[in-house]
Amino acid sequence: MALPFRRADRVGDLIRRELSRLLLREIKDPRLGQVIVTAVQVSPDLRHARIFFTGGTGGTDHQAELEGLQAAAGFLRGHLGRSLRLRYAPELAFEVDDSVDRSLHIAALLKQVAPPEETGE
Repeated sequence: MALPFRRADRVGDLIRRELSRLLLREIKDPRLGQVIVTAVQVSPDLRHARIFFTGGTGGTDHQAELEGLQAAAGFLRGHLGRSLRLRYAPELAFEVDDSVDRSLHIAALLKQVAPPEETGE
């Protein structure tokens, strides 16, 4: 039996979409030009949101993007509160999502240990 979606999941998806739009169109900080919001986890009481992001450059050092997001957190929170019409705008906490880098690393390791394919008939 599938579990029904919780309200926090739906609000998290709305926050992810709105943050992506704001980062694309409203934020002028050059550190945030290539930031991609990958996931949002919202607490059950909708007061806290963990924002997972990755940089579009593919590098492993995301410190500049993290500082830029933390500097813009107040602006982003205000916009979210107004556009989503929530009773409380959630506190935003930003975390680097390294799942893409890990999956690329695992794929490279698997490619190294995979037996060579024979092309003969």
